[in-house]
Amino acid sequence: MGRNPRSPGYAALRRGRVSLPDHFYLVTTATHDRKPLFRTLGTGRIVVRELQRLSPVATTYCYVVMPDHLHWLLQLNGDTTLKDAVRGLKGRSARTITRTTSHTAPIWQPGFHDHGVRRDADLRAMARYVIANPLRAGLVERVGDYPLWDAVWVEDGTGGG
Repeated sequence: MGRNPRSPGYAALRRGRVSLPDHFYLVTTATHDRKPLFRTLGTGRIVVRELQRLSPVATTYCYVVMPDHLHWLLQLNGDTTLKDAVRGLKGRSARTITRTTSHTAPIWQPGFHDHGVRRDADLRAMARYVIANPLRAGLVERVGDYPLWDAVWVEDGTGGG
């Protein structure tokens, strides 16, 4: 069952959250009831397109759309808050999914988990960890075989997306 926005666990996700312009964040958000809505390429690609459309408010450094959740390494642009960036992604992707598929239930769980990344952190190492999620989940034997990921550092065309 999805999280209750009034539950203590949901409130804990927001406690201490700070949105700072130009800072990096690693966000994880799950589908409603952890249903594997993105196991089909078409539905997962909707999330990817919405990530790409967010470029004015957030720069995406890497992402992986897993069957029932999303990992997203981003940098906030301008005065956009992390909450607004995630809300924009979830809202637009949910509207497109319900408009173009037969899915009528909620798409996303409320809330999200975020980790503020220090500027001196190794973003490439963090990105490698993020995009290796399909390997650790046993979905593929090689990262390049998974279609729903990308990272700005990939230049040889083997990235997903």
